[in-house]
Order: sequence, then C-alpha cells, then structure tokens
Amino acid sequence: MIDMQEPIPYLDLNAQHRSLRRELIRAIDAVFASSAFAGGTFVERFEKAFADYCGCRHAIGVGSGTDALWLALQAVGVGPGDEVITVPNSFFATAEAITVCGARPVFVDVDEATLTLDPKKLEAAITPRTKAVVPVHLFGQIADMNPINRIADRHGLSVIEDAAQGHGASYHGRRAGGLGRAGCFSFYPGKNLGAAGEAGAVTTNDDDLAARVRMLRDHGQARKHDHQLVGWNGRMDGVQAAVLEVKLRHLDTWTQRRRERAYAYQELISRVPGLRAPTEAHSARHVYHIYGVRCDGRDDLLRHLSKHNVGCAIHYPRPIHLQPAYHDLGYGEGCFPVSEQAANQLLSLPLYPELGMEKLQRVATLIADWHDGQAMARQRETSPNRLATDAALGG
Repeated sequence: MIDMQEPIPYLDLNAQHRSLRRELIRAIDAVFASSAFAGGTFVERFEKAFADYCGCRHAIGVGSGTDALWLALQAVGVGPGDEVITVPNSFFATAEAITVCGARPVFVDVDEATLTLDPKKLEAAITPRTKAVVPVHLFGQIADMNPINRIADRHGLSVIEDAAQGHGASYHGRRAGGLGRAGCFSFYPGKNLGAAGEAGAVTTNDDDLAARVRMLRDHGQARKHDHQLVGWNGRMDGVQAAVLEVKLRHLDTWTQRRRERAYAYQELISRVPGLRAPTEAHSARHVYHIYGVRCDGRDDLLRHLSKHNVGCAIHYPRPIHLQPAYHDLGYGEGCFPVSEQAANQLLSLPLYPELGMEKLQRVATLIADWHDGQAMARQRETSPNRLATDAALGG
C-alpha cells in the first residue's frame, strides 16, 4: 500500500482560475465600468461566440441550465397534459423542467455501453400525448442522435438536447447543441465551461424558436413593456457572460487535456479486473466532464480512496424514477435495470485539465491496491472451506 499523501481533490477550480486570474479580472472590470449587469453587450458577445463554437445560428444566454431546459421546452409548446421522454440516469433537473412545464416525464432506459438514451427502447414509449424527447449527453458523451432524430421525425416530436455536460462534445463531426431542435447547456462552475456562478444557454438553428426563448427569458417581452407571452426572469447576467467569454477561448485546450487524462486512466485501470472504464462511442468525441468507472463494491472503493485523501463523487446514487418526488409516476425498482445497475456501480474519479499525471497514477495505484485487498479477503474467506473439504475427503 502507498502512504497517505497530499489530498487529491475531485475538482480543483482554483487551479483553473489562478492561470486565468488577470484575464478574468480585466473582463469583470469591463462589466463594472459599463454597468451592463443584466443582459447587454457582454451577454450578446458571448452568445455570438458560443453559437459559433457550437455551429448554430443562435445561442440565448439564460440564468442556469435548468432555465435552459425549461425555456426550451416551453418554446416548443410543451404544456399540461403532454408527455416528454427522457432517461432516469441524469441530474434531477432534466425531469424537473418537464414537470414545471406541466407535462409528465416518461422514462426509457439507457444503452448499457454508453449510458445514454437507448434508441431501440424509444419508440415503445411514444404515445399520442408525447410532445418531445430529451436525450442526455451524459458525462460528456453525446447520445446516439441519428436514430433518435429519425424516430422523433416520424412521430412529429421535438428533440431537445440536454447538453449540460456536453460542452464541445461531437457526434459525426457535429458539436453538441446543434443536433436537435434545441440544445440546453449549463455553465455551473464545475462544468467543462463554467461560469462564476449560475448561467446557461439554449442553442438552436430555428429562428422562430430562438425568438420565443428570448422573449420567455425576459418576462415574455418582445420589446420593453410589450409582453407577448407569459415568461419569466431567466436572463444571463453580464459578469457571467464576461467570465464565460474568457473561458471559451481555452475550452478546446482543456478538452484535449481531459481526453489525455482519460486515456491515461483507461490504460492504467484496464489492468484492474472487474473495473469498467467509460466507453467512447465510435461516432462520438467524448469530452469527459465526468470520468465514471463501474464496479461491484463501489461504496467500499469510495471509502478506500477517501481514506487516502482522494476526492470522488457518485453520479447519481438514485435514478430519477426512484426519487420520492416522482413516486406518483408509478415506477418502481426493476423498471430500468441498466440505469439502476449504473447507479449502484458508478464512481466518479478526479479528472480536470490541471490534474497532474503523477496524481492520476496515484489514484490508479490505490484502486489496484483496493482490488488486490478484495481478492485476498475473498481468498481468506474460501480457504477454511477448502481445507475442511480436503480433510473430509481424506486430502
């Protein structure tokens, strides 16, 4: 076993911000100098840059990733009596936004390899009430969008990408946010592209939808005091936009570093039997927002790593369909076996662009030590039984 050493945090935002400190301070000072705190020039500038980055005609800055989902669903006409299909292995906000629209979340299970929406299970969940499909680009991997879009088109459904973890991820060469009718991003500070607080965006190539989201985020106003819709205050603020514009310039570099560290983990972890590394789909470019490994005995491994000052996380310990808030939907254990198994097996390891390779190797070594300790414990448990059997047989 290796000795306790300095802590390895699950996420280290300070390391990122130290390298950008001067750029960020200049950007924030510019916002204060102009007093453009709510919407305005800085938001518009970031919207243009992010739309270009995603390969979309429009990006609409909003207050959070949850706002993005809710406003996009509202903009495509989701309302009371409708159903929206999504997956149960996501952050709660994916389903919550559907409910806040007055609609009913309908879950389908995920592909066993990628843990994204399984297109083979989608069509069976569609009913006359279905209005939209929300595939989740989980952990930085884009869902299998081509068959999802084909099925949705056959049934006249809107596809809204939950791209909250997919900044810069691509699928057949196209980036997240431009693969459905709309894409919804979160810029929560811990995301691959993170603000200095809450922020989000809706991306789209649909001019009418973009105009509707812009109104909905600003109390339904087409212009000041001209309220065409009942909307909400979902605007992005200028400070967040300025911070995001700085960080966007570095996103591709950070993504490459994440991928390099993911490959290093993969090589080291492949030597540990029973531990399953993330799968990158052949058609996709994973951005590894989260590096989640799967194994039996996950909770014991978490305790082992915590004891050695390694920060980890669990995404997500209870699928949405088993949350008390959705008890009335009538789902129970066993409804979505792949999602439920993943919830019991997934452990998110430290991974961020500034993570040193020596620290990554230390994490991998600790995992290997844990596996060896488990194997030895199992051997000790079986040894007395084997000896007793041998004695009974005269061995």
